[in-house]
Amino acid sequence: MDPYAVLGLDPGAELGDATRAYRELAKQWHPDRAGEHGAARMVQLNVAYEMLRSEHRPRAGAASAANAGRGDGSARRAAGGSGGWLPEAMRRALGRELLDALEPQEQVELVTPAATWASPSTLLAVTDRRLLWLLDDAVGNRVRSLRFRDMETAEQDLVWPRRARARLRVKPRYGARRWTFSDLRPATAAAIAGRVRAGLPAGRG
Repeated sequence: MDPYAVLGLDPGAELGDATRAYRELAKQWHPDRAGEHGAARMVQLNVAYEMLRSEHRPRAGAASAANAGRGDGSARRAAGGSGGWLPEAMRRALGRELLDALEPQEQVELVTPAATWASPSTLLAVTDRRLLWLLDDAVGNRVRSLRFRDMETAEQDLVWPRRARARLRVKPRYGARRWTFSDLRPATAAAIAGRVRAGLPAGRG
């Protein structure tokens, strides 16, 4: 996916331009107005917008530059390393540390900025098998993950008073600690919760 193309933008457009384009397209393609086709289109718009938000994070650019400087990128992609199977825009959004944490052929479905108790600057990725996140403010043990099969529940709710932001609460099967990802857009939190629940073994959720 080329997020700029999805949002009808020129490559390298500013995040403010992406936000305005997203809002206009969201009005046009909202499922209440465009039906099932609109719902499918909204998924694309949300993923594209979150990719650009992630790419434009203050530290994401530095991580991407560091990743680009580690030798011939085309050679790494040919070898299948550092997410070489992913589109270039997704690799930029993930940055070096999350790319290095991917398993072979692990597909990334969404990446978004978030906040956790451990780091107000967190980058959360949803893959085909787990949640994977980077604690940008941590000194060590910066990359964490939790597989769908090791989760008990995933729930999202809106944050008062404005209800313009949402949080996602994930309960692991083992251990008492829940992970809470906050400062999410409501549509993004709902999409992640739905994907996690779809990946849970039967009988959980």
